[in-house]
Amino acid sequence: MTQADKNLADQNRADDRLRALFALDEPPARDPVFSTEVMARVMRQRFQEDVAFLLGVTAVGAGALWALWPVLQPVLLTLSRGFAPALGALALAGCALLVLDARARTAVGLAS
Repeated sequence: MTQADKNLADQNRADDRLRALFALDEPPARDPVFSTEVMARVMRQRFQEDVAFLLGVTAVGAGALWALWPVLQPVLLTLSRGFAPALGALALAGCALLVLDARARTAVGLAS
C-alpha cells in the first residue's frame, strides 16, 4: 500500500466519522399527514376562539344598543329628517364612483 492509498483510507475514515457525527444533528423524519392533522387542529382551535370572541362582542354590542335605544331613537329620527336628502345623494355618488371606477380600470387594462 502506497502513501497515497493510506492518505485516502484515512480521509475515508474521517469522512465516515463526520457523516456519523452529522447524522446525530439531522432532524427527525417528518410525517406530512401528521403535520397536516396538527395544523388542522390548531386552525380549528383558533377558529373556535375567534367565533367565541366575536359572539361575545356581538352580544355586548346588542345589549348596549338595546339599553341605549330609548335615548338613541329620538336623536336618530331628528337627524334623519335633515340628512335624508344628503344621504341619498351620497349613496348615488358612491354607486356612480364604483361603476365608473371599474370601467376606467377595465379601459386602462388594470382589470379584466
